[in-house]
Amino acid sequence: MTAHDVLAELKALGTEQTKKTLARHGAREPFFGVRVGDLKSIQKRVKPDHALALELYDTGNSDAMYLAGLIADPHKVTKAQLRKWAKGAYWYMLSCFTVPWVAAESAHGRELALEWMDSKAEQTAAAGWSTYSSLLSITPDEDLDLAEVEALLDRVATGIGPAPNRVRYCMVMFVVSVGSYVAPLVAKAKTVAAALGTVEVDAGDTDCAVPDAAAYIAKVEKMGRVGKKRKTAAC
Repeated sequence: MTAHDVLAELKALGTEQTKKTLARHGAREPFFGVRVGDLKSIQKRVKPDHALALELYDTGNSDAMYLAGLIADPHKVTKAQLRKWAKGAYWYMLSCFTVPWVAAESAHGRELALEWMDSKAEQTAAAGWSTYSSLLSITPDEDLDLAEVEALLDRVATGIGPAPNRVRYCMVMFVVSVGSYVAPLVAKAKTVAAALGTVEVDAGDTDCAVPDAAAYIAKVEKMGRVGKKRKTAAC
């Protein structure tokens, strides 16, 4: 299957209603408005195809870029490719999902997460926090630098106020990720979550709201799923 073939299929699958919804959340031309479920159907047929993934991401078409993240091979991706992807991730579906999922499963996830967190570009910084969150969800606790994770929790507690919109959202989700996946730091995550309280993010004309981190962690605890790791970063 070539990139040309994929784009033709995406064009046929796109709908005006989905396109309007995605545009309200930040997608911009070129894109067709393809539902994630339809993208995952293509993923099942194509399976991992790293060369095709790189071609699709380079099209600049948001639907194709998201699909690229689903079929990329994290074991083949280079730091240069990930940095290029992060730079091109102009809205949250790409910066908070596509790029972090691939980066977290690569050999470069932690390094790039820390690098991106310090970026002055909002979406790149968001990708950094999301990448580290994904790392926490798939990495055994014994392989994590718990002191570093704890320091990042402190960074959220002291630095979330002036952070850009999408970065604030991803910082909250980082606290949630620690509280959900890192058993030794649940108490610390709950303390930070309680201190954060309600975090305001300007969602424009959408009805998206920032999750309450404390309530989210409490729900995970109630289900008895604290510390249970995911098999893959992507969901």
